[in-house]
Amino acid sequence: MSEAPSTDRYTVPGLQRGLQLLGQFTRDEPELTGAELSRRLDLPRASVFRLLQTLEQMGFLERVGDTSNYKLGIAVLRLGFEYLASMELTEHGRPVLDALCTATGLSAHLVVRDRREVVFVAKAMGKSSLFNAIQVGARLPAHATVLGRVLLADLSLAGLGELYAGQPLQAFTSHTPTTLAQLKHLIDEDKARGFGVSQGGFESGISTIAAPVFDDRHAVTAAVSVTVPAQQVDADKLVALVAQVKAAASRLSQRISHLPPVAAGSPPNLEKAFA
Repeated sequence: MSEAPSTDRYTVPGLQRGLQLLGQFTRDEPELTGAELSRRLDLPRASVFRLLQTLEQMGFLERVGDTSNYKLGIAVLRLGFEYLASMELTEHGRPVLDALCTATGLSAHLVVRDRREVVFVAKAMGKSSLFNAIQVGARLPAHATVLGRVLLADLSLAGLGELYAGQPLQAFTSHTPTTLAQLKHLIDEDKARGFGVSQGGFESGISTIAAPVFDDRHAVTAAVSVTVPAQQVDADKLVALVAQVKAAASRLSQRISHLPPVAAGSPPNLEKAFA
């Protein structure tokens, strides 16, 4: 009887040793020297030195002052916080999307930004199967979509310049901004309104209504949206949908930031909302 194939051949030794090294730092021992790590991992000091240098360059370790001690770096915290935030965002987002979908009968989505793209991280399917094709994990260009404009709201013109350095803004329709100044103008308009609307602006025959989700620092961390299977939305219906999407985004903001509920305001101003 043959033995099951070993999984050792799929292991990357260098990565394994690096992760083992990071695992040596604990609450009780937040600082360790290269010599101590070499002894614990039973590795040559030269190998540990290379690991330390690599992890330090990537921000996963930091040197403690002028000593030979090391401690965990901000990159470790960032990974942990991003993991927790993403888990909290999607877990809290799903019931909000389900309620929005039930109330409107439309497909509802939760999206985040990954540099120059928006990424769909959760969805609730509406009644029309024709418009349910977009899947979790799908990506769209941020500059060309109302979702992206909502998610780019915290960036200054200089920040947009850094983000799109060397990257032309591709035109998908006649509505697509092709300069940073045009993009910034649209972003600022949506930010001032507190929502964004695109009617056939990225894909013909589809309208999208989106509102920002804020974290506890009032930074835009995601967007909630609904997709309407129509090139244009009746004005009265649009007012109601905007209010529902904004309310859903507000509920999710409260869930993830633990802020008190925001009192309902006046009906949204839809002037210039037909981008």
